[in-house]
Amino acid sequence: MNRATLRAVLTPRLGIMLPLGFASGLPLALTGGTLQAWLTEAGLDLTTIGLFAYVGLPYTLKFLWAPVMDRIVPPWLGHRRGWMIVTQTGLALALTLMAFIGPGSGAQIFAALALGVAFLSASQDIVFDAYRTDLLKPDERGLGAATWVMGYRIAMMASGSLALIVAARLGWSSAYLCMAGLMALGIVTILMIPEPEAARAAPQSMSEAVWGPLSEFLSRPMALALLGLIVLYKLGDAFAGALTTSFLLRGMAFSSEDIGLVRAFGIGATILGAFIGGGMMPQLGLFRSLMVFGVLQALSNLSFLWLAWVGKSYAVMAFAVGFENLTGGMGTAAFVALVMSLCNHRYTATQFALLSSVEALGRVFLGWPAAKLVGLAGWGPFFFVTFLAALPGLWLLWVLRKPVTQHAELNAGREGAEVPC
Repeated sequence: MNRATLRAVLTPRLGIMLPLGFASGLPLALTGGTLQAWLTEAGLDLTTIGLFAYVGLPYTLKFLWAPVMDRIVPPWLGHRRGWMIVTQTGLALALTLMAFIGPGSGAQIFAALALGVAFLSASQDIVFDAYRTDLLKPDERGLGAATWVMGYRIAMMASGSLALIVAARLGWSSAYLCMAGLMALGIVTILMIPEPEAARAAPQSMSEAVWGPLSEFLSRPMALALLGLIVLYKLGDAFAGALTTSFLLRGMAFSSEDIGLVRAFGIGATILGAFIGGGMMPQLGLFRSLMVFGVLQALSNLSFLWLAWVGKSYAVMAFAVGFENLTGGMGTAAFVALVMSLCNHRYTATQFALLSSVEALGRVFLGWPAAKLVGLAGWGPFFFVTFLAALPGLWLLWVLRKPVTQHAELNAGREGAEVPC
């Protein structure tokens, strides 16, 4: 990436992505792993703890109320920033209530609060994704996604590791109050950032907000094939990831401490990969970036096949985890740019939520077939099959190289035109 290109893409818009990515990632663990730790220490039975997993449903169902956020414009701060301030304030208040009430005061009330946090977090992600898509120019999207990933990962460490440390020393209420305070800092960011110029007028009716995004997308040439690409592009990566931790623990007999250390290394590799991929995208273009990074993602699955072949080796494990996270970060930067390029600015919130939900379908149902395959064939053949699972997405990408390139070009050169974004 030459200096002229670097100067062109390093804009204040990229800096905005870091605090917004942090605000997006912070609530996830607070309704997931960190919450599970609090419930366990509070003495709740395993059945009740297991039921708390359902508070995460809003993340997979957010497309259902995304049209509301496209249709209704709050009377303050604009279309996107208005919804941001609502969700940020709601999250800070809900986390504060969780801190004061706690699971000991009544599991049902506490579960309702946790569900509220997940709902507000998913709603926040809807408007954040729309804001990012509306704000960033096409040649900024790769590095924008990378900056977002960095903020998101830092937030996950804060709401995971940092929250656990604070809880151990000061108690769980103090830990969640600290997280609520960090969430409240996002309000300052929202008050300082601009409303996107690219956003067009909101849909004129709720009917248009619901059906307009679908009919607009499906009216495009190769629309169903593009949806297939969204499902398949990271399928091989997700297939391998479904049982990677179990492979390292049970298959290779590494300790949980070993895996914890290498996961920290993996987070750094993901951030690095996202920035490498984002930096290369202005030169490579969207299609070539997707192809190159997709091939590397597929090859990374074979590094676990190598580990299964050589047996327990710390060096090979570190290489496999590092390579997988590095290439996964590169692929994520390109994939997010692809989803952005497929969104129409009039329906950004709904179309991004729909496309991300379609992508999630490829991951939700992989756990059971992955476990069956390992039981039938073993770990080595399993990882070879995950490599093969990545190939249909690459083939479909090649078939769709013209539509993918055209969407990127329409974004880059015809910002004022009424074209699919």
